[in-house]
Amino acid sequence: MTTDLFKPYLEKIEDQTDRTKVRQVYKWIEEEFPELQHEVKWSTPLYSHHGTFIIGVKPAKKHFSINPESKGIKVFSDKIIKAGYTHEKMTYKIKYSDEVDYGLLKEIIEYNIEDKKDAVKFWR
Repeated sequence: MTTDLFKPYLEKIEDQTDRTKVRQVYKWIEEEFPELQHEVKWSTPLYSHHGTFIIGVKPAKKHFSINPESKGIKVFSDKIIKAGYTHEKMTYKIKYSDEVDYGLLKEIIEYNIEDKKDAVKFWR
């Protein structure tokens, strides 16, 4: 179960409410996309499909990062900003005090699954 695989990352989150929020994101991804495999690579909890990266969710001290790769950021930049999040080249950040926009997260994951359906490498 993912909670076991991702447990060391959840345990680093000091605040119980923040820890629960990230655990809920993992659970939501697993329920919505049961076909995704759970992995930890480069110290990042992530989800893959047929050997290719789909999305990473990495907790930090004051936020957690969602990594849809740079193409995912480019395609969804306006929606990420409209949702109230900041982003960098490969990730966007959700503060623990922010609501999670699951609709946006679903769009991004669905996009990556479709866009990478014929991918033969881990990264784009």
